Amino acid sequence: MTAVDAHAGWRPSGNPWAIAVVVTLAAFMEILDTTIVNVALPHIAGSLSSSNDEATWALTSYLVANAIVLTISGWLSSVIGRKRYFMICIGMFTVCSFLCGIADSLPQLVFFRLLQGFFGGGLQPSQQAIILDTFPPEKRGAAFGVTAVATIVAPVLGPTLGGVITDTYNWRWIFFANIPVGIIAVFFVSILVEDPPWLQKLASKRIDIVGLGFIILGLGALQVMLDRGEDDDWFGSGFIQFMAVLAFIGIVGGIIWLKTAKNPIVNLDVFKDRNFAMGCVCISAVGGVLYAGAVVIPQFAQSVIHYTATWAGFILSPGGVAIIVLIPIIGMLMRFVQTRFIIAAGFFVMGSAFFYSSRLTPNIDFGTLVMMRAAQTMGLAFLFVPISTIAYITLPRRLNGDATALFSMFRNVFGSIGIALATAMITERGQVHQAQLSKWANPFHEPFNALIATYQQSLIAMGHAADAAHDIAVGMVYQSFRTQAQILAYSDVFLYTGVVAFCIVPFCFFLTGKKASRGAAGAAH
Repeated sequence: MTAVDAHAGWRPSGNPWAIAVVVTLAAFMEILDTTIVNVALPHIAGSLSSSNDEATWALTSYLVANAIVLTISGWLSSVIGRKRYFMICIGMFTVCSFLCGIADSLPQLVFFRLLQGFFGGGLQPSQQAIILDTFPPEKRGAAFGVTAVATIVAPVLGPTLGGVITDTYNWRWIFFANIPVGIIAVFFVSILVEDPPWLQKLASKRIDIVGLGFIILGLGALQVMLDRGEDDDWFGSGFIQFMAVLAFIGIVGGIIWLKTAKNPIVNLDVFKDRNFAMGCVCISAVGGVLYAGAVVIPQFAQSVIHYTATWAGFILSPGGVAIIVLIPIIGMLMRFVQTRFIIAAGFFVMGSAFFYSSRLTPNIDFGTLVMMRAAQTMGLAFLFVPISTIAYITLPRRLNGDATALFSMFRNVFGSIGIALATAMITERGQVHQAQLSKWANPFHEPFNALIATYQQSLIAMGHAADAAHDIAVGMVYQSFRTQAQILAYSDVFLYTGVVAFCIVPFCFFLTGKKASRGAAGAAH
């Protein structure tokens, strides 16, 4: 009998729902920080006497450290103790938030953000692992409904909250706001959370230096490549090419090492469980769509129809409310409908929503944009809780730490991939559409001449000289062509994202058709 089997009936002495809320509070604070800084970058750059391009390293440093630690957080929990590790992560994340807030130069801010990402990376996996061990399998769906508030709503609210704080107060308060939340979370975690009795027996003090090195190299280089690729012209840049080679060596070498090492830092045996493997495929797609959608719509609102950062963020907020309302309904639906059917329906709804979102126009109004984003988030409500529930339902408890670390890593890394691909596609498709439209922008195309004449007559009526009015009219028509090309590019991104969502639907049916028994899902594996 294993240590896990011997304590199959263990439950923490504290109220499990209080534990779920407390650990989710910490995760919410960390996930919020992945998007809340985005809208404040121009203010940070101006305040610290740096360019916008240099200021983006405040994001890159955080994401690189975060991606690396996500993967090894299960091992760190087993060595340090999950509760102790979780409290260290919350406490140091809070301290680093304070240091970010008082930074008086960009190098200082980048360094403190690197530390913040390092300690923040342990919060999401530890939160999920604590919930897995706190709740029996039949109650995990409802518990993951609480965690969905952190995982889905935080990235949605981040740009809105960041815009409001930056416009109303100062960008430094984006970091200072974490301090009271972190103090409250540390206090209640110290009271409520307990390590399961088998965790100490599973602890390994041996450090897999080679495996750790491959993970740092592969995920670190991949994150740098994804975050800096758009600014550095992707593979037209020698730096990005070098990062791509390092990422390939690190990831492929890491997989080979972790599969053959006697005591790997991350146990890849979790992928032998079909539900977990397919759950990772599904959550990767969710991560890519969630983060890409949260970036593309505000970017469209600001760059094309010239909304402020605050109003661009407000477009996302109703979608967050829709998720909160729908998640309990989906939880009840899971009692009567096979989980894989709910997940398949979620991807179908999401694909349909992105197809609907591709119908962008130059005169689109605020309400329509809100409806488009709300439709997208409706699909997310069908996905996160069911995927998180079924991914672990047949997995042995002894693998929970590694599983939650890898599950969170897939979601975040593919979120970065989704953002990178979406922003790159906007640029590329914009150039394609501009080239296509330019065929009609010539003196031999009568509608083009008629449009210039219309603008010119209006300008002359406003008092402009005829020659000057003609030049201004040509410039206005050219700007109209550019705007049309941009709108078509954003529409293409939404259309392709919808296709990706539809393509994931067949994979949902590889998941287990019915819930596993208590014994199969619990420690008696």
